[in-house]
Amino acid sequence: MMPGIKDILMILPEIVVAVAACVLLMVEFLCRKGERTIIGVFAILTASVAAAISLYLMTTDYMGGVAFSGMFILDGYSTMFKLIFYLATILSIVISFYYTREEGIKGGEYYTLMLFSLCGMMVMASGRDLLTIYIGLELMSLPVYVLTGFLDRDKRSVEGAMKYVILGGFSSGILLYGISIIYGVTGSTELTAIARAFGEAGGLTPVVGLAIVGLICGFGFKVAAVPFHAWTPDVYEGAPTPVTAFMSVGPKAAAFAIFLRVFTEGLLPVYEHWQVLVAVVAVATMFYGNIVAIVQTNIKRMLAYSSIGHAGYALLGLLPATNDGVASVIYYMFVYLFMNMGAFAVVVFMRRASQSGELIEDYRGLAKNHRALSLAMLVFMFSLAGIPPTAGFVGKFYIFMALVDKGMVELALIAVVASAVAAYFYIRVVLLMYMKEPVRTHLTAESFGVGLVIAVGIIGAIVLGVYPGYLIDLIQRVSALV
Repeated sequence: MMPGIKDILMILPEIVVAVAACVLLMVEFLCRKGERTIIGVFAILTASVAAAISLYLMTTDYMGGVAFSGMFILDGYSTMFKLIFYLATILSIVISFYYTREEGIKGGEYYTLMLFSLCGMMVMASGRDLLTIYIGLELMSLPVYVLTGFLDRDKRSVEGAMKYVILGGFSSGILLYGISIIYGVTGSTELTAIARAFGEAGGLTPVVGLAIVGLICGFGFKVAAVPFHAWTPDVYEGAPTPVTAFMSVGPKAAAFAIFLRVFTEGLLPVYEHWQVLVAVVAVATMFYGNIVAIVQTNIKRMLAYSSIGHAGYALLGLLPATNDGVASVIYYMFVYLFMNMGAFAVVVFMRRASQSGELIEDYRGLAKNHRALSLAMLVFMFSLAGIPPTAGFVGKFYIFMALVDKGMVELALIAVVASAVAAYFYIRVVLLMYMKEPVRTHLTAESFGVGLVIAVGIIGAIVLGVYPGYLIDLIQRVSALV
């Protein structure tokens, strides 16, 4: 059946991003190497236009409708995640302008790859069929593999990209195997049909259990959950810092978007069978990420293990399988966007000349020379640690309350203990900045764009912590899945 006008309008944001990425890829060949920054400017405009269209579609009758025979859905849930993707892409491109100039990266395809990955994330968030979700996941992942190895003169970048590609291929294969089992058992890859088939079956067979494990492995790799996290530290350390910031927010949020939709829609009838497994993975992820982060000396690796720990907190929001749980994860992803993107922007701001800004020792005595920058890093570290009145505290509190409301008090208490462990390595950076004397002069970037991203991160981390009500109410109103 040929797609109708309604179908086309519902996927208009995806069409805009995909077409613009293809056009910019061709235009890039016509630009001289020194002029390819203009590709990044048009990439920002593309993401902004797509965001405006998504917001407009929220006010139309198309909201809540399905397209392409039920394979694609336009709802408030997917739109809220897409807003996270747009912001992550725009902020990553803005801090890339300075970083690419400092590192001598001339390729304009750097920005078009981000657009292709953005398109994949958007398809994932609106996917209502396992095959649609898989296609979106691959479209998101392949450009990030290339971006990870963009610093081809840096052995860490090449090594990280190689590990990411190989392990990513294994995870995709396992995920596809799980999808094939579900199709064989239910006769469909569409989520509502899968839920209906499992509801009628009234039980769990060993083969269905194997399929659930396959899905958890595939999605767990993308969110960097233990034990599927092994790629994360090397990839985060080796990739260009703006790419690390991008993948720590955008693809991670997209993976949670499909994790929530598949498990709370398609696999809800077998909830009691996957609940315990996801809970074990979440607890292991929280503690492993937070404990190993303590001994890191490279701040990008520290933030990588921090990202693993935060994936554990977000996974807890999946366990209640309620609308409050879903909303808490979306809110947490918004919060994580601002505080993590801001932290990586500070790392980029510290990158100048011979100073990489990647070693934790680079921040020793920073408050003595750069009070504003050290204050910004303090806000981001406190927010990542979940210290009030920052947004990180509200994000964790919202998830913990969703657990308590479901009667999972023990898990909430375990998460509080994990948060206390995490506070140590975040506060260590703050103490290093404020309590130690500098051993040399700190060099910082002369970049309005990077400073703007830091300012946006501070505003988000504070405003969403002091006035969280409006965003929480909006998310609860438009993003119901259960």
